Amino acid sequence: MRSRKKLAVLAACLGLIVCVVACGVAGENKDTSFFSKSLHATGEGMRYWYEEQGGFMKLTGIPYDKLGCKNCHVKSCDQCHAEKSGDEMVFSGAMSHQSDTCLKCHSRAKGTFAIDKANQCLDVHMAAGFTCSRCHRGHDVHGDGKAYQSMRSPGAVEADCQNCHTPEATDSPAYESSLTAHSVHDDKLDCSACHVQSTFACYNCHFSKFLETKTKKGNFIKTKDWLLLVNYEGKVTAGTAMTLVHNDKTFIGYGPYYTHSVGKGRKCESCHANPAVTKINSGGKFVVSKFEDGKVVFSKGVVPAVPEKLEWVFLDKKGDDWVPLKDAAKPLIQWIEYGSPLTTDQIEKMAEPYESD
Repeated sequence: MRSRKKLAVLAACLGLIVCVVACGVAGENKDTSFFSKSLHATGEGMRYWYEEQGGFMKLTGIPYDKLGCKNCHVKSCDQCHAEKSGDEMVFSGAMSHQSDTCLKCHSRAKGTFAIDKANQCLDVHMAAGFTCSRCHRGHDVHGDGKAYQSMRSPGAVEADCQNCHTPEATDSPAYESSLTAHSVHDDKLDCSACHVQSTFACYNCHFSKFLETKTKKGNFIKTKDWLLLVNYEGKVTAGTAMTLVHNDKTFIGYGPYYTHSVGKGRKCESCHANPAVTKINSGGKFVVSKFEDGKVVFSKGVVPAVPEKLEWVFLDKKGDDWVPLKDAAKPLIQWIEYGSPLTTDQIEKMAEPYESD
């Protein structure tokens, strides 16, 4: 019993030491700690893609520091480690391992889990009882003392499917067939391209209303109907699109995005010669979203990201109602997170029907 108590005390002490080092208490200013350079502390990814590379600021003219976005940045250890005990707040290592702690800020993951739960297709990891910290450990959360532009910058995030899912570690009955799928694509597909069920997106963020009301609630539409495919680091990867409207000006950002909605690998015909691919390959445009009977209707399934071949409806906000934006100008398009569109050659290969042996 004594040894257990000693271990508990030691664990608490180690946790406190981590907090001291990370937040710069005990005499060191937190702004000089290694945590201060982490993406959680800086939110640099949001600022960088908003202000740089032809970002949305080009339409708003409002610097990032003038927006409420920065209020989500982690200002101290308290946001993840403080727990109330009686009338006092105490350090808690357990708090940081609870997914609810993460989901207070990571609203898109929270929305993903809610939609998948309602549709009875919960991410396999969440269904198995995993928490966010099972994959995202200290480095991903606290940083490593280096400043990164984005979570997609090399070295910024260590979590990766292949940290756990390696050929040597699998004894799944389906492994032989998965080897066939992997060999056919010659390591040109990221795991997410086949295993992410569909993409969560915040659609048609009405930026003018956001500035007016100071809240995101009701000023965008949640959708998880399609999965975009984009190029990233030499592989076809799951991606997303985010559309925005501000003072009748429109914007759409494309890029890789990992929606925490993982399931079995999709069937070959889900991508090969599907409606979106066939339409684009024939020279037409594929309608991803349209406005019917007073609401937005989204297409389903896999959609290759070729911006000039995709059509999206942009909406204005009149009171509590969404209405199509009349005479909308051509949207400003930005590629974020180092992503790029699928090539003509890739589309042609996808247009070839899959033929099983």
